[in-house]
Amino acid sequence: MSSDGPLTLCCLLWATPGNEADLSAYEDTVLELLVGHGAKIVQRAVSDGADGRPHEVQFYRFGSQADLDGYLTDPRRTALAAERDRVVARTELFPVTLREG
Repeated sequence: MSSDGPLTLCCLLWATPGNEADLSAYEDTVLELLVGHGAKIVQRAVSDGADGRPHEVQFYRFGSQADLDGYLTDPRRTALAAERDRVVARTELFPVTLREG
């Protein structure tokens, strides 16, 4: 991912078995850090994860690639790596363009 300007991302998250609530709690914690990196949560949704669907779907907007890089390397976030590994089975993160309607 490379961008000189704003970027909007979609993040799909799958919980490790039995840790769906813990995944959401972990995300509550790390998503609080976004604002300090020039980002905004556009939408966050939770599903039941049935039939292989992700347990969470998130859309957020960063002002720049540098802002995203700062968030991803934030020591407060990286300090939670063990918890992330415990509760997150899989993540997919990719740029998107949001449309109305």
